[in-house]
Amino acid sequence: MSTSHNTPSIRVFKTGSTLITESPEMRGLTIDQIKQLLKTTYPEIAHATVRERVEGETLIVELLPIAYRKG
Repeated sequence: MSTSHNTPSIRVFKTGSTLITESPEMRGLTIDQIKQLLKTTYPEIAHATVRERVEGETLIVELLPIAYRKG
C-alpha cells in the first residue's frame, strides 16, 4: 500500500505584496540561505519572521519584516 503525500513542488516567497517564484538556482537552499540571497534587494527581510503555508502544490513562504520602534 502506498501513501500519497502532498509535497509542494515549488516555493513562492512573499514579502509585502511582492511574490518571488523559486528559480532553479534557489532549489535546495534553506530559508535562511534564501533570505541572505534576497536581502540585497529586499533589506527588510534580513531579520524577517517566516510563516509557511501550502496552497495546492505550492509552498508559500511569507517573509514578515519585524517592526522596530524608532528611538
